[in-house]
Amino acid sequence: MKTVTLDVCSPETAMAEALAAAKSGKPQKSARISFATPELLWRVLTAKRWELLKALCGAGPVSIREAARRVGRDVKAVHSDVTALLLAGVLDRTESGQIEFPYEAVRVEFLLEAA
Repeated sequence: MKTVTLDVCSPETAMAEALAAAKSGKPQKSARISFATPELLWRVLTAKRWELLKALCGAGPVSIREAARRVGRDVKAVHSDVTALLLAGVLDRTESGQIEFPYEAVRVEFLLEAA
C-alpha cells in the first residue's frame, strides 16, 4: 500500500531527512509531505480539501469535473481547492492535465507539547 505521511517539522529538519534518505540509497516505503507549523497544515488541509483527498485516495487520475462530482460540490470551488493542494505538493497533475492523489493511505503526524 502506497502511503503518504503529512507531518509538521521545520524546513531544515525536512531537508536533512530528505538528504539522509537520498544518501541511504534505499527505496522509501512511504512519501512524506512536511508543513512548517500545525496551523499551516490545517490551513492547507481544510475540511473540504480533506473530503476531496478521501474521494481521490487510490482513485487514479481524474478530471477536476469528476472530482467535483465525487464530492458533490461546485466545479469552481473544487478547482480552487485543487489549486491549493497542487501548490502544497499534495496532489499531482498528470501529463494529460488530470489530477491525481497517488496514494492509497494517508497518515498525519504532529506532536503538541506544553509551551
